[in-house]
Amino acid sequence: MKSHPTLQARLFAGSLLFLGLLSPALALAPVTDPASLRPTPLQARATELITHFLTNYHYRRIRLDDALASRIFDNYIDALDRGHSFFLKSDLERFGALRTQLDDQLLSGSLDTPFEIFRLYRQRVAERVDFAQGLLRNTFDFSLDEDFLIDRKNAPWPGNGSEVDELWRKRVKNDLLSLQLAGKSPGEAVTTLKRRYETLRRQTEQLTSDDVFQLFVNAYTTAIEPHTSYFSPRSSENFRIRMSLSLEGIGAVLQTEDEHTLVREVVPGGPADLVGRLRKGDRIVGIAQGDREPFTDVVGWRLDDVVDLVRGPKGSVVRLQVLPKAAGVDARPIEFPITRNRIALEEQAAQKRIVEVSDAAGQKRRMGVIDLDTFYLDFDARARGDKNYRSTTRDVRRLLTELQVEGVDGVIVDLRGNGGGSLTEATELTGLFIPDGPVVQVRDASGRIGVERDPDPEIVYGGPLAVLVDRYSASASEIFAGAIQDYRRGIVIGEPTFGKGTVQNLVDLDEFDPSNAGKLGQLKATIAQFFRVAGGSTQHKGVVPDVAFPLGAPGEDDGERSYENALPWDEVSPASFQPTSAPVELFAQVRDLHQQRVASRSEFGVIHEIVKAREEAMATRSVSLNESQRRADQRAKEEQALTLENRLRTERGLPPLSKLPDAEEELLEENDKDDILADVLLDESARILGDLISIRLGSEPVMAAATAPAAR
Repeated sequence: MKSHPTLQARLFAGSLLFLGLLSPALALAPVTDPASLRPTPLQARATELITHFLTNYHYRRIRLDDALASRIFDNYIDALDRGHSFFLKSDLERFGALRTQLDDQLLSGSLDTPFEIFRLYRQRVAERVDFAQGLLRNTFDFSLDEDFLIDRKNAPWPGNGSEVDELWRKRVKNDLLSLQLAGKSPGEAVTTLKRRYETLRRQTEQLTSDDVFQLFVNAYTTAIEPHTSYFSPRSSENFRIRMSLSLEGIGAVLQTEDEHTLVREVVPGGPADLVGRLRKGDRIVGIAQGDREPFTDVVGWRLDDVVDLVRGPKGSVVRLQVLPKAAGVDARPIEFPITRNRIALEEQAAQKRIVEVSDAAGQKRRMGVIDLDTFYLDFDARARGDKNYRSTTRDVRRLLTELQVEGVDGVIVDLRGNGGGSLTEATELTGLFIPDGPVVQVRDASGRIGVERDPDPEIVYGGPLAVLVDRYSASASEIFAGAIQDYRRGIVIGEPTFGKGTVQNLVDLDEFDPSNAGKLGQLKATIAQFFRVAGGSTQHKGVVPDVAFPLGAPGEDDGERSYENALPWDEVSPASFQPTSAPVELFAQVRDLHQQRVASRSEFGVIHEIVKAREEAMATRSVSLNESQRRADQRAKEEQALTLENRLRTERGLPPLSKLPDAEEELLEENDKDDILADVLLDESARILGDLISIRLGSEPVMAAATAPAAR
């Protein structure tokens, strides 16, 4: 069963690592001598090539000028100190005069300014660690009424030493209180924090010249567009191994945010996905090996070193300690084991099931559901000439045939959480439902427009069709859903999709360096943009469903809209295509029936309360440092969560829970709240499609006529 929500957007940046699909992290590096932390001639050469490619070949043709330099400066400072907890206001003023000089320095290959900024950053980290360690020798009063601002990305920079001292006094106090609330004794909490802060110092001191260079260049690339990034030589090798899918692990893409390891993606079919406990946006704070080893606190760790703890041989167990995103910034960590394994293509493969519901007319309907977590293709098997190689289109073709033999009334293609994959598969899968014709348009940096077409006039399934999407459906999913909508082939249900409508290409800089002076790394640059056959882009807006679920609008942290400098929505001329005759004119009636159910069925009221509670939890930016108040806040949140979960379980005919599961307890998948909510929405999708069938049958014999061409 599909776990929701899971982001699988296939977005790779220089700060991302793919757990279990990387070479082992290197042993801890020695402390870098500050005198050696300077740019190298190879980095100057790489800078020259990078600026050339980005200026001349990137899809977004942006001049490297003072305005861009200012954004690069802000990005670099943000990458180093996103929480505004180390640099002082005077530090920013000191370097602020240089912000508009970075363009000239990049063009000349000079990197002195970013390295000077980093050396000051390392000094500030050492000062803060010394101060924090001194505070740990004191006793804190947790009966005082004071708050700590956890999310400081928009907070002002500390103006002086006393302001940053006060900031860190509250931070250390909050760290101690959080650990004690999680079950550690005061002594254990102090010991954990001593190690954590020293790790922060050590990790910063171990950053190499290549690390600093990659940080700065990615400040440059992301100032242009969020999906463009630079890989240092070591990161390039990690990326190559990631793409080969050659090693074992848990199957999750991680990145560093502030001092936490953040889950960027859970890979469909991987061990983490099958366990169903890890979600996009969760923060990993502790890692343990096997069933009994104690947890290692990894807050403040380098990403490479976190990967080193998570990776391991197939069949071995790693236990994670996780702060769930959905529970907010003051969440209680949960713990669960994952057995490492290879990611099997069979686990990612499309699956079918049948959902039985009654539509608004009381008619019983059997709907076939095809769960599709990714658009996959076994490239190696196809290259070997294996006639039975696995692919999305091949598997779905078989499932559609089986569902028709089983006599379903309609088909729902469930793309919730599907972050994309093979463009070829998205194109060919669309072809199973439409006659031959264009599926997606692609415009490159020069303005040329190409078209990906379905060349096969065969229609494998011509009956009633719905496509179910959510805010995590991205890329190839949006191409498929957009084509079905533009062709009027079926009805799209759910939430507005992610909005990633761009194409990236990987450039090996070594191939463009005739001197062969050494490894220069790789540049992943956006080179093209997708457009639907009707002319509109999938970029930024995503695909807007014909019937929207009452889940609240995607927030500022969701999808492409979360990036300040994402490419805007755009459009080109429509392609030449013949839409089919799905009853678009009846969609308004179907929406009305859906809204009536939402208003009358209590389970939708519970869903609305769950969504609202999650939004409120994630919007929390500060927490109380009063222990009694903090415990009361946690109890209130847990009681609210238990009440809402049991109300939803009751609506679904499941027995209520006496308490929320403890960290060590494993809920069965069918008892997982996210899966219950997902099933509620799937059942409603089946009712919506059933309503459309009933209304259509009242006016015309069969909806299968939707496959007949119609004049535009």
